[in-house]
Amino acid sequence: MRAAGGVVWRRDPSGALEVLVVHRPRYGDWTLPKGKLLDAEADEQAALREVEEETGLRCELGRELPSSTYRDQHGGPKVVRFWAMRPLDGDFRPHDEVDEVRWLPLSEAGDALTYERDGAVLAALADAIG
Repeated sequence: MRAAGGVVWRRDPSGALEVLVVHRPRYGDWTLPKGKLLDAEADEQAALREVEEETGLRCELGRELPSSTYRDQHGGPKVVRFWAMRPLDGDFRPHDEVDEVRWLPLSEAGDALTYERDGAVLAALADAIG
């Protein structure tokens, strides 16, 4: 299965890097926004669409980050391609798929995420945005 998503980032007033994490009530987890590709959809297009659907934020696509490979809930292989993304506009509104989002300092975000594999994606962000 192929999926795509993003690490949405911004700078706080002091210039420190913050990232957006999402809570999915269906799984009870905190993770990075991502989702499955639609038929014939490019990975980059899917990443932007999924991030907007989950967070309400329309974003600008940045550099590609490391992919995440794991077994999905049915035991099948899943590969998620990630990109750094800067928000352009939009607002989060809770919905069935994501009921809460949090902006966290990059230094704290890894501890808040449910899956260790998401940490490797976060670790690459600082290098990707310069």
